[in-house]
Amino acid sequence: MLIEHEYIEVRSNIDDQSPEQLAPLLEDLITLGAADAWLTHILMKKGRPGVQLSVLCTQNSLHLVEEFIFTNTTALGFRYTPVTRHALERRFEEVQTPYGPIKIKLGFYQGANVGYAPEYEDCAKLAKEKGVPLKDVFAEANRAYLNQLSGNKD
Repeated sequence: MLIEHEYIEVRSNIDDQSPEQLAPLLEDLITLGAADAWLTHILMKKGRPGVQLSVLCTQNSLHLVEEFIFTNTTALGFRYTPVTRHALERRFEEVQTPYGPIKIKLGFYQGANVGYAPEYEDCAKLAKEKGVPLKDVFAEANRAYLNQLSGNKD
């Protein structure tokens, strides 16, 4: 089953603010309630390099996003477009790895599991705690999920 969400995509082109100042804004926008936020490198008028700040939010949070953009960036304006997002139904399972438990996000289409991915935050936390490379924790999480799926207790 696909899940349909109504959102607004807010976009603002910025060419006069340091990337060091822009990168942390993405996490702040998510914390504020945005469904997603990202930066895209663009070439603006007069050949100036810049970035496009894009935010996916609900109508209810549009005012908060607008206020945030105007008070935390050098943007002088933005554009927005209503969008409909279709997303897979998601569920979580937990697997046990040598590093500890890790949540696996599963995506379902018409009732069938069509994809999976270890949760980044779980993997990053365990990699730091255990002093091992993040890629090794991801590999173990994938192995544990596939073993669990096949019924193998290995």
